[in-house]
Amino acid sequence: TNSEPNQARIQARDVEKWFGNFAALKGVSADIQEGEVVVVLGPSGSGKSTFIRCINQLEEHEVGTIIVDGIEINDDSRNLQKIRSEVGMVFQQFNLFPHLTVLDNVALAPRKVKKMPKAEAEELAMAGLTRDGIPEQAEKFPTQLSGGQQQRVAIARAIVTNPVLLLADEPSANLDSQTTQSLIQVFKDLNESLGITILAATHDPLVMSYSDRQVQMRD
Repeated sequence: TNSEPNQARIQARDVEKWFGNFAALKGVSADIQEGEVVVVLGPSGSGKSTFIRCINQLEEHEVGTIIVDGIEINDDSRNLQKIRSEVGMVFQQFNLFPHLTVLDNVALAPRKVKKMPKAEAEELAMAGLTRDGIPEQAEKFPTQLSGGQQQRVAIARAIVTNPVLLLADEPSANLDSQTTQSLIQVFKDLNESLGITILAATHDPLVMSYSDRQVQMRD
């Protein structure tokens, strides 16, 4: 990676994102340091999910700069491809492909992003499912799993390409508190064992309690 000691993993400066006349983000600045677990807080509509999605350009910001791991996110497709290979993303709705098995869902990223051979990608995917505690679910389809199991599959998919940064958009919104506790344990392990920086948009106090720091969205 391009990271040096004390260099922020994410640097956002005066970021703006507009939907027509509505400012979803206006003048947002934040530094997320390497190895931190940071939660973005704010009421519904305050832009916390939009901010997360701008970091890997699922939404494009119009104003300001976002630098991830020393690379500025802009219209350069090579930069975007590099960022996406270093950044994992976990969604509120899991976003798994229902027609693919759990193993195929997780193996898809290394096959597509890193052009890895099928057998090698599946081996890597199986290692990720084992790390997340669900290797026995490999041949099932997502609809056969509980919400907590689906989110673990989504996490395994997000980290299978060995990212330095994990973004999570309301990762516990559809989970009960007991399942959320086990999800936090997975995040904790990823952060402490693998050194993955985690940035999560959430209003869940359980997730907040684990974070190193909170970033509050104003207005």
